[in-house]
Amino acid sequence: MNIKIKYHNPNCKITKLGDWIDLRAAETVEIEAPKRTVKGIIEFDCKYISLGVSMQLPKYYEANIVPRSSTYGLYHTLQTNHMGIIDNAYCGNNDIWKVKLLGFDKTIIVEGDRICQFRVRLAQNAPIWAKIKWLFTNKINFIEVDNLEREDRGGFGSTNNKK
Repeated sequence: MNIKIKYHNPNCKITKLGDWIDLRAAETVEIEAPKRTVKGIIEFDCKYISLGVSMQLPKYYEANIVPRSSTYGLYHTLQTNHMGIIDNAYCGNNDIWKVKLLGFDKTIIVEGDRICQFRVRLAQNAPIWAKIKWLFTNKINFIEVDNLEREDRGGFGSTNNKK
């Protein structure tokens, strides 16, 4: 399987060391420690962090994004939606992958830090022939491109987003 990838930041090259593929922060982000308000409510700092890549996944496939096992220990953050899903329609040049992190202590994530990981999976609506093909051809090749030549979907979190 070939996946076209556009890098928006040269410091965000993906790293494949095992079954999952590491993604890097495309920017330096400071996340503040939780603060207690006058009313006693604890407010947490939460930030979207660009991962500096856009990809064109094949039809019937999606990417599942989760934190790396070291992310909490290094940065004291958790991914807010626990697992991000990027479907194959999110494939334009400006459909840049992101992760939303919630901070439990003051931390700085530096551009280029490996902060999450992903894997490519069959989508639930994949037909039987796609499932059989995946069984026999599940090797992934990334092809770096300058242009994905697909229409932007409207940015991160754009599905049925009525702002």
